[in-house]
Amino acid sequence: MEYYEVAPNRIVRAGSDSFTYSSSRRLSIGQIVTVELGSKEQVGVVVKRVAQPSYKTKSIIATIGDASLPQPLLQLALWMRDYYATPLATVFQTVLPRGITKKRRPRINIDAVRLRDRTQYVLTDDQRNALEVITAMNPGSALVHGVTGSGKTRLYIELAERAVANGKSVIVLVPEIALTSQLVDEFSHHFENIILTHSRQTEAERHHAWLEALHSTIPRIVVGPRSALFMPLIHIGLIVIDESHEPSFKQEQAPRYSTLRAASILARYHRAKVVMGSATPLISEYYLAKQSDRPIIQMNTRAKLGAIMPTITVVDLTKKQSFKKHRFLSNTLLDELERTFATGNQALIFHNRRGSASTTLCDNCGWTSTCPRCFVPFTLHADRHHLQCHICGSTERVPTSCPECHNADIIHKGIGTKLIESELRKFFPDKKIVRFDADATKENSVDKRYKELYDGSIELMIGTQVVAKGLDLPHLRMVGVIQADAGLSLPDYGASERTFQLLAQVVGRVGRTEHPTSVIIQSYQPNHPAVVDGIAQDYEHFYETTLAERKRAKFPPHTFLLQLTCVYKTEAAAVRNAQAVARNLRAVAPKDIDILGPTPAFYERQHETYRWQLLIKSPKRSDLAGLLKHIPSTHWHAELDPLSLL
Repeated sequence: MEYYEVAPNRIVRAGSDSFTYSSSRRLSIGQIVTVELGSKEQVGVVVKRVAQPSYKTKSIIATIGDASLPQPLLQLALWMRDYYATPLATVFQTVLPRGITKKRRPRINIDAVRLRDRTQYVLTDDQRNALEVITAMNPGSALVHGVTGSGKTRLYIELAERAVANGKSVIVLVPEIALTSQLVDEFSHHFENIILTHSRQTEAERHHAWLEALHSTIPRIVVGPRSALFMPLIHIGLIVIDESHEPSFKQEQAPRYSTLRAASILARYHRAKVVMGSATPLISEYYLAKQSDRPIIQMNTRAKLGAIMPTITVVDLTKKQSFKKHRFLSNTLLDELERTFATGNQALIFHNRRGSASTTLCDNCGWTSTCPRCFVPFTLHADRHHLQCHICGSTERVPTSCPECHNADIIHKGIGTKLIESELRKFFPDKKIVRFDADATKENSVDKRYKELYDGSIELMIGTQVVAKGLDLPHLRMVGVIQADAGLSLPDYGASERTFQLLAQVVGRVGRTEHPTSVIIQSYQPNHPAVVDGIAQDYEHFYETTLAERKRAKFPPHTFLLQLTCVYKTEAAAVRNAQAVARNLRAVAPKDIDILGPTPAFYERQHETYRWQLLIKSPKRSDLAGLLKHIPSTHWHAELDPLSLL
């Protein structure tokens, strides 16, 4: 009889990650099994072989499949448990696919659609230099700081070809599902063994992709968002993180992990290389690369010879004479759209707020329509003729009169992508206009309509940040930004960095070819450093000034953060318990730790609950992890290394 520690993928009791079971046959570490927990069967993973205990044990019911999780992936799961102070069961819920015990029908493979000509490609000097540096470096991370259009994707392909030639698999991570079509299209010209995985696939499709990776005996190329990191490949030689600055690489639900950190650890166990590419790297990651003396590879020139930089025009939103044709679409923007369409080309309009209007109010008494559960203003969605809360998703009918003073003068203020779409349709009724945002249907996603975007049949795209990054469209000649400074007013230390990134990325959608292009930027704060540096794509200046500001304010990368949030049904309970935890922490915390708060969370009301939070700063991450044992196990959420404080 053999005895094993099995970690179930369900939390049984606090502090207990694994339990001892017996087996009549020898099992591999990493084997996926079913075990009995109480009266229920549960999926688990064999994490350790142990000696016979002094107490009676239950038997492992069955094994799932004949293959085990690769040891590096199992080691990564154990590391995540310790580093993020999270139950191992929560980690395995992320690592293992849903429906793992189900029997699946055979999968039908469909070849990817190839849109581009397969031509011989000559590497630029920057690409050759990057390729040589990454090939020669020891296993570990490299940061590729390449301007938009510098050919980072081509570099990834060259690196992947070398890894596959050496018998190693490759994982390519993208921030958005919408960008997978473009990456698959690019990679499909060079590889026949691509595995695609993302959340829009059915449970069966994702399970098939997982099994394909687990049982593969040849090198594979996996493409997908952050969850693709956990595909069970046996020999990984390269992990690519494209657009590595994107916040979507931070998991916001438990386990709250950073894909960048987790990828570095997985690469360490595989003795692989991690390439993080971005035109606007995270300030903290750039600083970390410098401090740890890891390669920072500059790619400062466009990949295409003769590429012409775009003509950039900034329109001050406070100058009303610039808005004679429309209240928020400037004369310059509308004129440039007309010129672009007259030449048969494509345009993009960016605004990082969805819906039709962000506020609905009474023009007589000032009443505002707010969500009764979350206490935030309802957003008007004119196409569906309802108001919607963008936190809890609840909806209400659009009022025809004020519920307080009964006046009929109900007005809607604010700008969203739906309003922009409806207004531009009035100016250009004969053009094919498509909106891409979180409200778009699956049929209208960038992923589904990528071919139309690439061939230019969609003449005008309007969208949020999903269209601001990664896309390389040959017919795109004009980009417009409705309000460049929309995110600067948010009370978050990363607000200016996010504004800089979005502007630099959206400007970078054009200026990639020999064709003249233009960018129209509308802003209330055209002289704000984040706006100025974003438009100029001046990363170095923004990095230096932001780093100095964060040092003065004790924010990352100069300190570590722990965000604690309590959730209670009443405001009094939230305040009382937050104050009690704050007192306890101040009594036990080291002297060099700063405990700020308690204060109301940015969204204080959510789903009929009240949220208050504490922010803790420390020069040592281990001290923050040590404080977690003093946090109540119920009503509290803890997040180490938060990217945002909202």
